Amino acid sequence: MALEAVARQGLILLGCGKMGTALLTGWLAAGVPPASIWVIEPNPSDWLQATGVHLNETLPPKPAVALVAVKPQMMGTALPALQALGNGGTLFISIAAGTTMATFEHALGADTPIVRTMPNTPAMVGRGITALCGNASASATDMAMARALMAAVGEVVDLDGEHLMDAVTAVSGSGPAYVFHLIETLAAAGEAEGLPPATAMQLARATVCGAGELAYQSPETAAQLRINVTSPGGTTAAALAVLMDEATGFPALLKRAVKAAADRGRELGK
Repeated sequence: MALEAVARQGLILLGCGKMGTALLTGWLAAGVPPASIWVIEPNPSDWLQATGVHLNETLPPKPAVALVAVKPQMMGTALPALQALGNGGTLFISIAAGTTMATFEHALGADTPIVRTMPNTPAMVGRGITALCGNASASATDMAMARALMAAVGEVVDLDGEHLMDAVTAVSGSGPAYVFHLIETLAAAGEAEGLPPATAMQLARATVCGAGELAYQSPETAAQLRINVTSPGGTTAAALAVLMDEATGFPALLKRAVKAAADRGRELGK
């Protein structure tokens, strides 16, 4: 029903970079007609130009949704283009890190329904996860519409409040980069033990991707999956003794990394 409303009234996508492209791909695959979508993008890709959406055309007067997918530093110039849609029946959805709902309310009007979201880059392959929350003007119908749109690229979770968004950004929004760096460093460690670079990278990449898929599909907890592969006194146990060291291993390192990302998110929101 939510996507039907979008198809009937129209959807605006402001910005179509990597995340905007992932979302648009998911919406089209979910059956949203290209003719119901208006995209504002100053540097459109060949793919975008071939989708059949309204590209850089005059916007509809009362669209169901305007999704803002520009970088936070571009908000000051981007939002005025949509100001006429504020305080009305258009739901605004933001995917910008560090940009608060209060910023949108100031630019668009206090009565504007706003849903703030934080997706992540696995959305590009339909395996993302998005956390979201709405302001006081966002109705249950608005929230359902936001969930439906973001579910086109992966899982969706609701937050109890906007105060949790910086933590979400630090864990899942920035998290894929941590995993990519794990692949890099695992491959480098393999090279240090004598593996050819290409073989080390192939082993590291397949191992991380395979373990992630196992964790995704298994009903067991991550802790139990770790225990399952760890023989007492074996090679895995020797490695985990280093990685699980409370002072120098993953627990302390990731806690510092996630805090740094969350703190930066709070700074961007000021």
